[in-house]
Amino acid sequence: MSAPTGSGKTLAFGLPLMQFSGKARPVRPKALILVPTRELAAQVCKVLGDVGAVWRQSAVAIYGGSGYDRQLKQLRRGVHVIVACPGRLEDLVDRREVDLSVIDKVVIDEADRMADMGFLPAVRRIVEQTSSKRQLLLFSATMGKEVEQIVKSYQNNPTRLNIVPDTEAIADVEHLFWKTESAQKIHLTTQVVSRNGKTVIFCRTKRGADRVAHQLQINGVEAVAIHGDRSQSQRERALAAFSSGKYEALVATDVVARGIHVQGLDCVIHFDPAMDVTDYVHRSGRTGRAGSSGTVISLVTHEHRSAQRVIQKSLGLKEGLDSPTVDGPDNMPEKAHKQAESPSSHKVQLQSGPRPKGFNSRSRSGKTFRGSENKYSSSSRLSGDGVSTHEGRDRADARKRRTKVGSLQSGNPLAGRSELPSGRSRHSKAGQVASSAGFSRKGTSSDRAR
Repeated sequence: MSAPTGSGKTLAFGLPLMQFSGKARPVRPKALILVPTRELAAQVCKVLGDVGAVWRQSAVAIYGGSGYDRQLKQLRRGVHVIVACPGRLEDLVDRREVDLSVIDKVVIDEADRMADMGFLPAVRRIVEQTSSKRQLLLFSATMGKEVEQIVKSYQNNPTRLNIVPDTEAIADVEHLFWKTESAQKIHLTTQVVSRNGKTVIFCRTKRGADRVAHQLQINGVEAVAIHGDRSQSQRERALAAFSSGKYEALVATDVVARGIHVQGLDCVIHFDPAMDVTDYVHRSGRTGRAGSSGTVISLVTHEHRSAQRVIQKSLGLKEGLDSPTVDGPDNMPEKAHKQAESPSSHKVQLQSGPRPKGFNSRSRSGKTFRGSENKYSSSSRLSGDGVSTHEGRDRADARKRRTKVGSLQSGNPLAGRSELPSGRSRHSKAGQVASSAGFSRKGTSSDRAR
């Protein structure tokens, strides 16, 4: 079956599996669902657990990044359905902790993502260990060559279903492609989140996700990053906190681009634009699910324009790039406009325009921003939710370095100072600007030295 993201595929295969799986036996489940990511395994298992309670049927999620004890305990007790990622399942099979030989119903979900992640060889090995009388169902948003090979190998004269959403459903999701420069992306993203509320932001790299989450926090947006370098417990806590509304923005790599459903998600931002149609479809599918409305925004720099034209043409979207339509408080709705007038809104203006009167900040050597309740600094560590927080360097050391560099350049230990009428000395105007703003690399040699 080929169907768009968010069209209800999980219930389509989950309901009959839970209803007709038969009696559970220790370490010998009756049905198997293969999925590509931990997050998807946990979500599918939760859905099956909710519907299976009606028939007293059980399911267990099998995936890496978490301990074996709970999974083994459930398998030994007996479960009807296992929802598994290929790697951990093969590990348990090798250890003889699970027997697949009596499984007569197999579901391969997100098959195209399996192909992208290189899981299809493992999928083949697993399927071949199930019953020869198995029934195999395959679900995918797109059908590539590798997916077609799975169909030919393990299905006999299969019935193909291609679910295409009606035009009204497509119209409920607005797709915007904004022409921008790299330096503008954080400012635009901040404004969009302020206007739209709960937003998923996709970045290409793990480091990029951490960086964007930190910059959004500086701008007053409650943001959390999630990617493959975070432990499973951190990823689960971050996703739960975002779903509950603790965070406005979830900054992610493609680890959450498949199968994750967050209630009330209004907007998706491609901070780093998707490079192909498949990635674009699955990223964008986090909003507008099950017929709801949503907005998808791609921030497109010059080097990515050709790839975005291909995506637009392939999906029948309006071709070309538009200028951003969120420029500042005047274009925001009532709620966001009030936020922009509050003291914390000064953090949004840091990325464009002059600093507000009375605003004081210290760059690079401490990153303390007065005018808000949040304090950020230069070195990062992880909190319980997997959020990147920051701890500054000593301000006195930073001032000593500035004085030392100025002295070396002029040969005068008092360089960079001028005498006041009272005989006291103070930093020159250029030094004050560098110390209080820190956003320009011009004006002081100390900035360049660091």
